[in-house]
Amino acid sequence: MEEKKIRIAIQKSGRLNEDSLRILKDCGISIDNGRDQLKASARNFPLEVMYLRNGDIPQYLRDGVVDLAIVGENLLIEKGRDLEVIEKLGFSKCKVSLAVPKNFKFKSVKDLEGKKIATSYPNTVNEFLQREKINAELHIINGSVEIAPNIGLADAIVDIVSSGSTLFKNNLKEAITILRSEAVLVASPTISPEMRTSIEKLRFRIQSVLKARDSKYVLLNAPNDKIDKIIELLPGMRSPTVLPLAEEGWSSIHTVINKDRFWEIIDELKAIGAEGILVCPIEKMVV
Repeated sequence: MEEKKIRIAIQKSGRLNEDSLRILKDCGISIDNGRDQLKASARNFPLEVMYLRNGDIPQYLRDGVVDLAIVGENLLIEKGRDLEVIEKLGFSKCKVSLAVPKNFKFKSVKDLEGKKIATSYPNTVNEFLQREKINAELHIINGSVEIAPNIGLADAIVDIVSSGSTLFKNNLKEAITILRSEAVLVASPTISPEMRTSIEKLRFRIQSVLKARDSKYVLLNAPNDKIDKIIELLPGMRSPTVLPLAEEGWSSIHTVINKDRFWEIIDELKAIGAEGILVCPIEKMVV
């Protein structure tokens, strides 16, 4: 009996689309993706990709049209708080921020009282305003929100901010970060126990890729009398691998270091006496 395919939704275009396809590729999944296709199947994994409008994906999940989706947390906060996040993916990071014209003398959130705010995220903004006890008028815009202050439609905007270049081009400045977002893997509430088993296989692959992205494989040489001190510094998966070198009194030590602490640990290793430090990327990490 042919295994039922997992139906996964991703954004039709843009950075999130590219990053989503990249992680599937890094999971060893080959997708036959023709130009302008709305649906594509994987050749070597029971998976079918559906390319959908970002704002429609939460409802497709609720209706069981798709089993999984890769979306931004900001979309779930706006339209899908009821949906289950099964994995944070760590890419496509951005902020949902309030921005004002550069000549707006913004001092605190109280300056928004009675102002007009343009946004594509009304639920998110309303929650923020209620939390801060601010009364403001919302203008819901689907599209280029950042133009609203320039044409007199609003005093401020709330929109996604990545690099901040779009704000700069429109003579705006970021005033408050309302929330931070990254891509997440989300499950439909209608999936069956059998489908969950298949989804766990995909999730296992994704976790292996994410662990590898967050880690570096490090090889170094050290005098034997320094090995104990070096091992104390190394947060390996279990314990570092230590191998004798041809030169008497020296060993080679192999380990994995989290990229966030990488330079800090390398500096400490050098100070102790480590030499010939070699750093390699990790393609997959199964633990």
